[in-house]
Amino acid sequence: MAGKKQFDVDTALDAAMVRFWRAGYADTSLDDLSRATGLNRSSIYSSLGDKDTLYLRCLDRYTTRYGGRYDQALSAASEEPLRAVRAFFEVTLARIADPDVPDGCLVAQTAMAVPVLNPAIAARAIEALAMQRTRLRTALTAADLADPDADAFAVHLAAVNQSLAVMSRAGTSSRQLHTIVDISISALAHALPTPTPIPAPNP
Repeated sequence: MAGKKQFDVDTALDAAMVRFWRAGYADTSLDDLSRATGLNRSSIYSSLGDKDTLYLRCLDRYTTRYGGRYDQALSAASEEPLRAVRAFFEVTLARIADPDVPDGCLVAQTAMAVPVLNPAIAARAIEALAMQRTRLRTALTAADLADPDADAFAVHLAAVNQSLAVMSRAGTSSRQLHTIVDISISALAHALPTPTPIPAPNP
């Protein structure tokens, strides 16, 4: 029975995460969450927590899921930095193209609403953005990029990654999004200490 309950909780959390992701924190009501999860209000409170607690759980679930994919993409940065960074962006582009999830990024969406959010939620979003910069900086440092450049490119690439999600929600085409990635990859190629051929986009 414990296994079945855990599965049900995971399913409910995924449904709540997609609802928050699609509509945002402020425009998601408990009734919306009830319809999305199939749970009544009392079950939501007892199993998932109040709205703030549930949003934090969903945000953590989102950052863990996609953070693991970003880490995997960047794991080969010391040998193939450009290919690794392209794979990093491909995580976002694949998510944008996935018809089973909303456009955009739950972290970016949360960050844009920071002024009106519960401080704990705002802090978690800011922490997630900082983690994105940290994972990029670590990868670029492993690729022997000098510290000032590694810092600058980590900030730049993280910003580009978030902008892809925001622009996708505004209807920017896949071709335009890939062009943005290509330009960032080209700029990074010129900054690397060893000349590196620019890898072609994944088919």
